[in-house]
Amino acid sequence: MLRLNGLRKRFGELTAVDGIDLEVRPGETLGLLGPNGAGTSTTIKLALGALTPDAGSVELAGLGAPTDPRVRRRLGYAPQDLAIYEELSADENLRFFARLQGLRGPELARAVDAAIDVAGLAERRRDPARGYSGGMKRRLNLACATVHGPTLLLLDEPTVGVDPHSRNHLFDAIEALAAGGTTVVYTTHYMEEAERLCDRVAIVDHGRLLACDTVAALLHAHGGRPVVEVELAETPPPGTSLPGPVVDGCLRFVVDEPEMALAELRAKGLSWRSLRVQRADLETVFLDLTGRSLRDA
Repeated sequence: MLRLNGLRKRFGELTAVDGIDLEVRPGETLGLLGPNGAGTSTTIKLALGALTPDAGSVELAGLGAPTDPRVRRRLGYAPQDLAIYEELSADENLRFFARLQGLRGPELARAVDAAIDVAGLAERRRDPARGYSGGMKRRLNLACATVHGPTLLLLDEPTVGVDPHSRNHLFDAIEALAAGGTTVVYTTHYMEEAERLCDRVAIVDHGRLLACDTVAALLHAHGGRPVVEVELAETPPPGTSLPGPVVDGCLRFVVDEPEMALAELRAKGLSWRSLRVQRADLETVFLDLTGRSLRDA
């Protein structure tokens, strides 16, 4: 659906995107994750044709570059900074963006009604957007990006600053679009969003693609083995073979199959007051790949 080939972009001395090769498959939701300043937003703008790469190319579904207006009509984009007109109502915003994409007459009316449902704004559709809550504006932002029925939807941190109810509504809307065949590229700093929504996750830092795979595959490749901590009920008999050292009554060890290891401990007659199994999650992988130092830009 979308191919980025050797993509590079510099701003003065800063290399924002440094040779990214990435293919987004038709119908998938791809998460694009990176620390502040990693180059994810620049990558999205290059994919849109809003920025011109210094090297490399962008191609959409074999149709050509997004700088071609016929190709760009296949795209939808919801930027991190709201792209709505607050003096206009939801209806008026949606009609404006739909008309920009060539919709007219009954087709326009149907598209606006469907987008109002996406935004969940039926009761407020004729009110000026300046009176909307932050979550309502975010929902309208998404609806404006999808009103023309794009084949590929690019979302740059679409849930920034929204309340839990609006976030969940946005998730449901994005999942419904994906189920209907829309290909989605989704940038976020929230790992739980990527785990819920994305078929694959691409991790970017310093403008380079570090890894791209399913969450399960990333955990297997980069997450490390589970760590088991067992607070023993009593001191093991002398000579008992254990998978790790016992310190202050706590047995700690690393193992591929925690359940099997615990069953073996029970078979040896050991019991415990409590246990904890620490498994890697996407945040662990992200921090291990990109580093744990604080980033402000």
